[in-house]
Amino acid sequence: MKLRSTETFWPLKSAMKYSYPSIDSDLKTEILIIGGGITGALIAYKLISEGKKVILADRRDVANGSTAASTALLQYEIDVPLHELIKIRGLECAVDSYRNGKKAIFDLRTIIDTIKSNCQFEFKKSIYYCSLKKDIPFLRNEYKCRKEHGFDVNWLERWDLEKMGLNAVAAIESKTAAVMDPYKLAIDLLRYCQKKGMQIFDRTNITSIQNIRGKSIAHTENKCTITADHVIHCSGYESTETLAEKVVDLKSTYVIASESIEVLPTAFKNAIFWDTSKPYLYFRVTADNRIIMGGGDEDFKDAVKRDKLLPKKEQYLLRHFRRKFPNINFKLDYSWAGTFGETKDGLPYFGKPNPEKNEHYVLGFGGNGITFSVIGMNSILDSINGKQNTDLDYYRFGR
Repeated sequence: MKLRSTETFWPLKSAMKYSYPSIDSDLKTEILIIGGGITGALIAYKLISEGKKVILADRRDVANGSTAASTALLQYEIDVPLHELIKIRGLECAVDSYRNGKKAIFDLRTIIDTIKSNCQFEFKKSIYYCSLKKDIPFLRNEYKCRKEHGFDVNWLERWDLEKMGLNAVAAIESKTAAVMDPYKLAIDLLRYCQKKGMQIFDRTNITSIQNIRGKSIAHTENKCTITADHVIHCSGYESTETLAEKVVDLKSTYVIASESIEVLPTAFKNAIFWDTSKPYLYFRVTADNRIIMGGGDEDFKDAVKRDKLLPKKEQYLLRHFRRKFPNINFKLDYSWAGTFGETKDGLPYFGKPNPEKNEHYVLGFGGNGITFSVIGMNSILDSINGKQNTDLDYYRFGR
């Protein structure tokens, strides 16, 4: 599957320093990770830190799938609002999922500091706004629900938002959010893991996996095999190719990035913005004062049709930006399209879909893929060891 259009911002900004070989012989390992994006890199970091023998393989250059197209807004807020998620999954799962997301942002910062990655991680506030008066009751319900369950949020009125330069009628301000360069972090994590002994192979397409006498044998396109005790699929939306159960609806999304802006409103430097519309629009700034905006989502049909819509979507996003931030001159510099997925409850999938196979999945679908992947780090060892784990129950297959 082609996960994104050709030109995105992050790989151009952070040109790959390291290259890895493709596989050319049969190998054996304790754990095989399939997928070299941010999820695979985080899971590799966890396993290497626990002293596991790991091989990681990716069908393209590492970090060049969905990771390269990510806008990397790090939020504890899930695509499904808390008051709605409680109705769908129950109070405990919903509130824990929001709390887990908040913790994941701080855990990620600790990882970044540990490996000394210059991925431009910055803490921000999150502004969740509505543009129409009819949406205020919905937003009020969400605000009250978060307050009730201990989340540090403020209610903002129109005049508060006008001071930020945002044309909207009301918003929830959350204290904990962040941004970063996801491509740079993935590259740095993989390099760190390689130095700790992990083998990495890119341009290595795994075509099938056999499970024989407790071992998993991965067959590659060039007729090599990797035999492992456990396989961990971190292949994101491409997991739809290997899963029997339909767990996600694929979407096309579109992103624009501005030229560097000399003077940004202070509020834009300190916050990320997203709205209550469906599909929602979202905005962030980069370390070099570029604004990144995404949205315009549609059902995914195929990559060719998705990419043909890019010029039209550029204009759509520019129009909406100018309505929301009329005092900022957005000059388009980059644009790209990507594929992402939505689950019914907005939550990830972790663990083994088939208990008879030692194949595990860490799938951080939706707008919280990076924070979900950090949460997945904390349950992957229990999945491998067959131990009970609350997150493995919350985010299980077949739920």
